[in-house]
Amino acid sequence: MTHIFVNLATADLNGAKEFYTALGFELNPLFTDENAACVVVDENVYFMVLTREFFQGFTDKHLTEPKTHAQVLTALSRESRDEVDRIVERGLAAGGSEPRPAVDLGFMYSRDLEDRDGNILEFLYMIPEAVEIGPLAYAAEHGVEAPA
Repeated sequence: MTHIFVNLATADLNGAKEFYTALGFELNPLFTDENAACVVVDENVYFMVLTREFFQGFTDKHLTEPKTHAQVLTALSRESRDEVDRIVERGLAAGGSEPRPAVDLGFMYSRDLEDRDGNILEFLYMIPEAVEIGPLAYAAEHGVEAPA
């Protein structure tokens, strides 16, 4: 079994914990301390939110400033368009921001959410049939715009 740990740097660990729990995620107290918080996204996916100083200890590279530079976009699927909207709205209410308008391709709907540090989370819903046969085939079969 594979587990995914996405490491995110934060300037305000307590604020980050408040933000991610407001999204509906839980913290694993066994891996949460004054330097890090383990955010449980689901049973196999975790965000390790680390203070910038602690994060720096894992790499010799310079850390980027996520408010001005994008290093990675973390995309997380949801079960419906409504779930995408709900989680983004919770994030906005918890101090996040939405850097661009929602994208609706007919078979896929997505919204971006920046956490308080500027790390970008993309929440998306894709019609199950489009997942099974691929977006180009789905677009052709249903007469919707194909992805660019």
